[in-house]
Amino acid sequence: MKKLLSAALLVSLSFGLMGCQNDAQTGALLGTLGGAAAGAAIGEGANDEPGAGAAIGAAAGGVGGYIIGNESDKAKARERRYEY
Repeated sequence: MKKLLSAALLVSLSFGLMGCQNDAQTGALLGTLGGAAAGAAIGEGANDEPGAGAAIGAAAGGVGGYIIGNESDKAKARERRYEY
């Protein structure tokens, strides 16, 4: 199961990065994938529903990744404004 999950994450990451147009999208994608993997690993021993840890991790990682990527986009825009 872990090999299948790893392969799915790798394929999703490679296809997802081709379609990202800015750092916010890239950050959200990477955060979601990383959060899902971490949540699945951490929540594996818990007595809750299967996949709940992955879902929570994906949500938290996606939000965090988007925020970090969005701030990076803002910094790049400021740098471009000051160049002119």
